[in-house]
Amino acid sequence: MPETTATTSDGGTAAGASSRRGTTGATIELENLTKRYPGSAQPAVDNVSMEIGAGETVVFVGPSGCGKSTTLKMINRLIEPSGGRIRINGEDVTDMDPVKLRRQVGYAIQSSGLFPHLTVAQNIALVPRMVGWSKARIRARVEEMLDLVGLDPGEFHGRYPRGLSGGQQQRVGVARALAADPPVLLMDEPFGAVDPITRDHLQDELIRLQHELHKTIVFVTHDFDEAIKVGDRIAVLREQSHIAQFDTPEAILTNPADDFVSGFVGAGAALKRLNLTRVRDVEITDYPTVTIDDPLQDIFDRLRSAGGNEILLLDKRGRPYKWLRRGDLMRAKGSLARAGALVHDTVTRDATLRDALEAVLTDNAGRVAVTGRRGEYTGVVDMETLMNSVHELLEADRLDALEHQHDLAETRSGRTHTEQEGFTGTGGANA
Repeated sequence: MPETTATTSDGGTAAGASSRRGTTGATIELENLTKRYPGSAQPAVDNVSMEIGAGETVVFVGPSGCGKSTTLKMINRLIEPSGGRIRINGEDVTDMDPVKLRRQVGYAIQSSGLFPHLTVAQNIALVPRMVGWSKARIRARVEEMLDLVGLDPGEFHGRYPRGLSGGQQQRVGVARALAADPPVLLMDEPFGAVDPITRDHLQDELIRLQHELHKTIVFVTHDFDEAIKVGDRIAVLREQSHIAQFDTPEAILTNPADDFVSGFVGAGAALKRLNLTRVRDVEITDYPTVTIDDPLQDIFDRLRSAGGNEILLLDKRGRPYKWLRRGDLMRAKGSLARAGALVHDTVTRDATLRDALEAVLTDNAGRVAVTGRRGEYTGVVDMETLMNSVHELLEADRLDALEHQHDLAETRSGRTHTEQEGFTGTGGANA
């Protein structure tokens, strides 16, 4: 069977690009992109121009109805532009066959959009099958994609969407969007329909995937905190997708362009900057652990040798299960079934410090377990570490504010001095 041709990051093509090597991201250029609907006095999207770098995650954020989803859908021409050009890796795709274009651009939407009558494997295999991949290659790619998004291929391969949780459906949706190894991934509020905890974990998963894959991602959300967390750059959009500010999250937080952007930033900019630092950037400490299969006496001995008052119980897969205190063990009476407190919240290394802080405060015990891609225990982050990071951010903001005030004062002083010189010079001429 013929192999698909994938666009490479240097603008060329590679027949049957190896899934191990993968196709990296592509540049995207929007030039005067416009959408007018019949009968509307104003365009829905008006002359939008921007450049997105290969491997970059760019987030569109703005009020409802501002045209951010319309702009996104014009990139793969789910909505046809009324005017302007779209270039991917320098190639003008405005006149390309739209079906061919969509097969080269991954697309993930809210509520996953999975076909309910197809299994997980069949959903993921859709585009590779359409572009002519061999059965063996499709089979290998499905397993690779499930593993990539943290789902056990043996467990999920033959299941149907109705048997999955909302978070699992979204993971499969992302796997399907990436299955044919596209250089570009478009995501239209992909995590908007799941609960907040699942949403945080899906955001972490996307960040981890992007570290591995380096795709070009264009992501639409109405949640500014989500934009800060996942975006390399954020485009804050006004009505008709007019760009109010297009910059890094840190630049927007510390120097919003105007009152409109400031409204999106909202109060507590310093705390929002906790979304810019990842758990992997701070100290992750080890913690005494035991497994659910360990004899009770061994657990007692481990807790005694650790010298603390608490130990973390792991399940048979090495995942955090319960926090056990010394008193819990005393009351266990030979069984751990009712002993200890269940671990409700965990974070990954790609979680933000804000996620970790919220988990610590929710648990009210001063620490949160850190897990790997399959939920396995890797360490702990404690409240002291998080608070030190908060204090460092607040101090940095205080110093930045002082420096900004100093620069303003110098600017005003220089302006006044110039005006005085001008006045004196004019007076001398008149004299």
